[in-house]
Amino acid sequence: MGHLRVPDPYDFQLSTERYRAFGPDLANLWHDDGLHRVVAGREVRIVAANGGVEVEPLDDQTAPVVRKLLGFEFALEPFYAFATTEPVLSRLIPALRGLRPPLAVDPFESIVTSISAQQVSLHAAFSVRNRFIAAFGARAGAAYAFPTRERVAAAAEDELLALGFSRRKAEYIVGLARDDVDLYALAAAPDADVKAALVALRGIGEWTADWFLARYLARPRAWPWGDLALRKAVAAFYGADTDVRTIGAEFDPFQNLTAHYLLTGFRVHPPSD
Repeated sequence: MGHLRVPDPYDFQLSTERYRAFGPDLANLWHDDGLHRVVAGREVRIVAANGGVEVEPLDDQTAPVVRKLLGFEFALEPFYAFATTEPVLSRLIPALRGLRPPLAVDPFESIVTSISAQQVSLHAAFSVRNRFIAAFGARAGAAYAFPTRERVAAAAEDELLALGFSRRKAEYIVGLARDDVDLYALAAAPDADVKAALVALRGIGEWTADWFLARYLARPRAWPWGDLALRKAVAAFYGADTDVRTIGAEFDPFQNLTAHYLLTGFRVHPPSD
């Protein structure tokens, strides 16, 4: 086991809350007070430690994945400085200080996760996605590796239909796996170009593209205004008549972190508290 320092401030329990909020996630599994992720066929366990986390095993192969997963790309202190000027965030930040939003470590996984959550509750999405992971992924210990793009490309749509996906979602996921788009190359593109490339793919709309920018690329200005949970959070904190799409400009250039803090705050520290 090795120690990995996480940039201060960091609250491991708070930052991993979303992995406990909607039921188990077999690819990012909260198990025995630690987060488990399969990396190159090995199960990696991450637990809280002073100044960061303990990771087993920690090496040149697993460290970059853990850094991505734990949201090292986010700079919290500039966001906190900005939040002192914003009435709602200035009240919310003290309760959520150290929340470092976790990120998807693979672009294909990020998009499939969003497709699975289209127009259903997150609890339902997690349930179907877990069946998909168990059917097409590889188990290593308690957790499973998320299915590879190559494995899904070889699957029949009816196989996904049998797991609980709708016909359209099965088509979207298999179609994405078989498409020749280079998802990794999108990391070098501007936000607008990323969105244009994604929405050109069947089954991917602005909502999915926005979450790709937010939870895979960690783009600071990503604002998934079409997300139902974010709409509810904004309504709760700013009022039911608030225009979710336009209010995002008021958080510039910290829309992404603001979205994550509002979503988490709505779950663990709602305004009625």
